[in-house]
Amino acid sequence: MSPKKARTLRWGVLGTGRIAGEFASDLALLGDQRVEAVGSRSLETARAFAGAHAVPRFYGSYQELVNDPDIDIVYVATPHSAHCPNALLALAAGKPVLVEKPFALDATEARAMVALAREKRLFLLEAMWMRFLPHIRSVQAILARGAIGEVMSVQADHGWWFERDPRHRLFAPELGGGALLDLGIYPVSLATLVLGLPDQIASTTTPAFTGVDAQVSIAMRYPGGAQALLHTTLLATVGNQARITGTLGRIEIDPIFYTPTGFTVVDRDGAVLERHERNYTGHGLRESAVEAARCLRLGLLESPLMPLDETIAILGILDTIRSQAKAQP
Repeated sequence: MSPKKARTLRWGVLGTGRIAGEFASDLALLGDQRVEAVGSRSLETARAFAGAHAVPRFYGSYQELVNDPDIDIVYVATPHSAHCPNALLALAAGKPVLVEKPFALDATEARAMVALAREKRLFLLEAMWMRFLPHIRSVQAILARGAIGEVMSVQADHGWWFERDPRHRLFAPELGGGALLDLGIYPVSLATLVLGLPDQIASTTTPAFTGVDAQVSIAMRYPGGAQALLHTTLLATVGNQARITGTLGRIEIDPIFYTPTGFTVVDRDGAVLERHERNYTGHGLRESAVEAARCLRLGLLESPLMPLDETIAILGILDTIRSQAKAQP
């Protein structure tokens, strides 16, 4: 049965880590989608995941998963370094794919993934779940109606304290570790959503004990003079807030800004114009699945809410920041 005709969208989850479990749990809140199968490099790991999340079938290899004819779409939830090869595997098997963020390690990998999807005319989407959350969609609507005037700045930070552990994936260079790819991508994606692509990027980076980026501060300038001031770190827990400021006022997004949360619209004199409280059940990862299902049922090959060219461009921004880090004395 094709995805466009399926009454229930059947997911194959590729990977069995924490994010895969959170996705499966959140997807269970939907009535028209379900996890049909899970694949792992270990049959026992796949079996345990299937038991924990009531998944009917499990496989001890990724190839078996993507070859399953009863899977409509594959969710890639492996470590960052495996996103590109795993997505290419699923696409080569003829499956639409949702890839956990970051989409790939760099823009070069992303272009290869997008090229294959377009060649095979298959749906492909980065699971930048923040983009699909209700409060972010509401923020976009408020910006579109000009409630805070012309946007002049975006400020956002995302950081948590992590114990110095070389075995942790965020400190492991071979797994695509570092603050920027895992955490910093959220502030960068928010700035891109609001302001578009910058014409100037300046950054400074502090390396971790393993050599990955542990802390990054970023300043970006945009055509017309707007700026974004962004920060990400593995060394301390920060406010995890975001602020969008315009000529008439500002939008202050509560912590944690990239998860389901509330926000306040304030005029330039400080008076509260609107207050939007958090009114959401569940984690929020399912919103990427909702958007994927919507696109599949409309016959779209990519989402207008997270276009593939923008995914590539954001990774290009991260590539520039990392190249600046290498050039630091």
